[in-house]
Amino acid sequence: MKEQSAQARWEQHTQRPLLALAVAFAVAYAVPIVDSDASRPLTGACTAVEWVVWGSFAADYLVRLAITAERREFVRTHWLDLCAVVLPILQPLRLLRLVSTLMLLGRRARMASQIQLTTYVAGSVIGLLMFGSLAVLSVERESPNGNIRTLGDAVWWSFTTMTTVGYGDHAPTTGLGRMIAVGLMLSGIALLGVVTANIATWFISRFEKDDVEERRQTAAIEALTEEVRALRAEVAALSGAAEKQPR
Repeated sequence: MKEQSAQARWEQHTQRPLLALAVAFAVAYAVPIVDSDASRPLTGACTAVEWVVWGSFAADYLVRLAITAERREFVRTHWLDLCAVVLPILQPLRLLRLVSTLMLLGRRARMASQIQLTTYVAGSVIGLLMFGSLAVLSVERESPNGNIRTLGDAVWWSFTTMTTVGYGDHAPTTGLGRMIAVGLMLSGIALLGVVTANIATWFISRFEKDDVEERRQTAAIEALTEEVRALRAEVAALSGAAEKQPR
């Protein structure tokens, strides 16, 4: 019980710092891609920030593993977190650091009870749109047959891909770019399903509230009707007794 309490406190205290680190990661990841002529010191600094942020999320996972009561259960239920921690170590690519950081951030955000579903979905859409655009631009810009050359093209492609519209005016030509496209399409479908389910749940809850209120009013009317009947019967009984009395 104490370990669970400690884990809950740790997650509560580290939620905002990890979100701030995620923002720092976003900036560090975007700068070398948007500014292709960035100097080597600036690029190196951005790479260092990316590794520091990923290391912070990895340390967060290890701390939660250390303070939890059931470590085997924790590893079994948080296997995606473990994959995100191990992934960049196996092959230190910038795109893998991006994927692992997004996975870890998403898993930690879902555990925060103060984050509402709508906020989480909106943040997921913005994050996927931004990182998807940067990721595809980084792998497609130098492709000989590529047609995604600017950030505007990448954002437009990411938006049409996430919404599963797919106009076809821009499309990835490399294997890695197509893998990013598959990820965006699946993520877009999943988020659309979450939004649809959230809207349906809201309507159902509204209908249930209206139904409960209607039943409450009906019950109140029935109780009032019964009370009126009882009063009428009592008045009739008193009237009959008064007429029977001798004058």
